[in-house]
Amino acid sequence: MIEQRTIPIDRRGFLRGALATSALLMATRSVQSSPFVFPVTTDRNFAPVKVTRDRIIRETVGLRPYRSLGFVVSGERLGEKLLVHNYGHGGAGVTLSWGTASLALDLTRDFIQTNPAPKGSRKARRTLKDNPRRFAVLGCGVSGLSTARLLQRHFQNGPGPVPVVTIYAKDLPPETTSNLSGAFWYPSSAFDPQQATTQFAEQYRRACQISNRAFQTLVGPEYGVHWIETFELIRNEETLSRELLGGADLYPQTEIHRDPDRYFDFPFTRQFNTMMIEPNIYLNAVLRDFYIAGGKVVTQEFRSRDELAQLPESIIFNCTGLGARALFGDNELIPVRGQLEVLLPQPEVDYCYLSGGGYMFPRHDGIILGGTWDHDNWSLVPDPEQTKAILAGHAAIMKGLKH
Repeated sequence: MIEQRTIPIDRRGFLRGALATSALLMATRSVQSSPFVFPVTTDRNFAPVKVTRDRIIRETVGLRPYRSLGFVVSGERLGEKLLVHNYGHGGAGVTLSWGTASLALDLTRDFIQTNPAPKGSRKARRTLKDNPRRFAVLGCGVSGLSTARLLQRHFQNGPGPVPVVTIYAKDLPPETTSNLSGAFWYPSSAFDPQQATTQFAEQYRRACQISNRAFQTLVGPEYGVHWIETFELIRNEETLSRELLGGADLYPQTEIHRDPDRYFDFPFTRQFNTMMIEPNIYLNAVLRDFYIAGGKVVTQEFRSRDELAQLPESIIFNCTGLGARALFGDNELIPVRGQLEVLLPQPEVDYCYLSGGGYMFPRHDGIILGGTWDHDNWSLVPDPEQTKAILAGHAAIMKGLKH
């Protein structure tokens, strides 16, 4: 027997708490929302980030689930069940979440039509083809939550009973890897362009487009999503010819500046707009929506395909991230370690910047400084040398800011 524990949910209490939290978030952010709405201008004043060690409030380390060939969205038979994979997003897990979840749902419909159940499996064939209503989602990070919500949305208005979507997960927010992400809408470090196929590149581009549009519908304090001006600080002019990741059409009001005195002492600066997602607000809000729509959560860790075969659901979505390496034997999947230094919040800082792999994101819970990419490193312990390097790098950028 597989041990499972269903988390008891006091639905009324949960809803009261969710509504109260939403009201509080709206009230506390209404005063702060204005700094995130401003026109693009070449006469912009930049509030300096105070980069000092004594302002660090926490250090976090996360392991990005990276595949050089790119993320996996594919289907296969698991006995009489259908297993749909959606994992391996590298550093773009939040950014691509709605896009790959949508691709996974589309693939499910196509797979059912083109891969009939084995002979004699009339029950499985009937269950999968006749508008299935019971789904299992493995993982409660951003990919699992996005997939679960799309399943609820897709089937809730159709004929038949209300869909039953169950998330099976070892960890729930705020203990997931997604909670540790920078969560800036920019699909970076998702794959190796030298290894990915043309077919994957098209799939990636489509996922970016779908996900970008989905996040636009969630802009506002309730989900912790807002537009923000971003400045890519560039030393080499050749970099200017490279298209912004995912497609230039996803970044409104893009401009190029050649004014180092005004832009951090860098000879070239690409200015564009994108979205910032605050993970703790966002993931809690999506999990709330999942519960409101009738979703269930079971805390359970799986160690083999045989254990998955015992689940009551006929369609299983694998959104286990790095866990897919051991569970499904994907040795192409490796961890890419990222360390973040989080400084005291500065509400006056209303811009992001990217520079040579490093980045600064201002959030309500702190100023996020990052930019480490340690391939095949499983350590979750903060490295003092990396702390020193991160602080030094961002302090140097601030020295180039003309006050």
